[in-house]
Amino acid sequence: MARKIKLSKQFLRRSIYFLLFLFSMVIVVIHNADSTIRKASEEKCYTEIDSIPQNKVALLLGTSKTLKNGQSNLYFKYRVEAAVALFKAKKIDFILISGDNSRQDYDEPTDMKEALVDMGVPSDKIYLDYAGFRTLDSIIRAKEIFSLTELTIISQAFHNQRAIYLAQKYGIKAIGFNAKDVDKYSGFKTQVREYFARVKVFWDLTFGVQPKFLGEKIEIH
Repeated sequence: MARKIKLSKQFLRRSIYFLLFLFSMVIVVIHNADSTIRKASEEKCYTEIDSIPQNKVALLLGTSKTLKNGQSNLYFKYRVEAAVALFKAKKIDFILISGDNSRQDYDEPTDMKEALVDMGVPSDKIYLDYAGFRTLDSIIRAKEIFSLTELTIISQAFHNQRAIYLAQKYGIKAIGFNAKDVDKYSGFKTQVREYFARVKVFWDLTFGVQPKFLGEKIEIH
């Protein structure tokens, strides 16, 4: 009996050490992914319209118009406002909206287009990419479908950093215009998910993950 108890304690101790090791490795991986993406996007994200360079096309990254509880999604509101501000300042000529339209009752690009038009952006200056299911898809499709090698990405700062890193890896010269962020309490879950999304970037790059759909070329003019 004493021997069994001793073996059980040894097994428990080793299991705890192993779990602590795994936890430490996860923290290291998350930290390295976050640090690499931040460094790659340094001096490429702008918050002031006057200082951002002009680009022909802006890539507006989609998000839902409303939250699951029915309330307005501030990420949506602030991204649209940022796009309108850039357009009216003549820092961009066209807006490519890339988002999810995977369900009949869910259409990020169209919702964003309607909001942009309501705020004065001409409809013929807006192009829609309905297959931007993920940031990776949006970036690769911007190059492969819309033939863009230079662009301004519009989203919140944390999202722009990751999108710019991906753009660099796929041969796109990208800068970001940071939309206003939501407060820390409202955006806590999003910020936590972002750390894991940054790790996923390196998984996707390592294994050459491609967009769900590609398709025919579309010229923006």
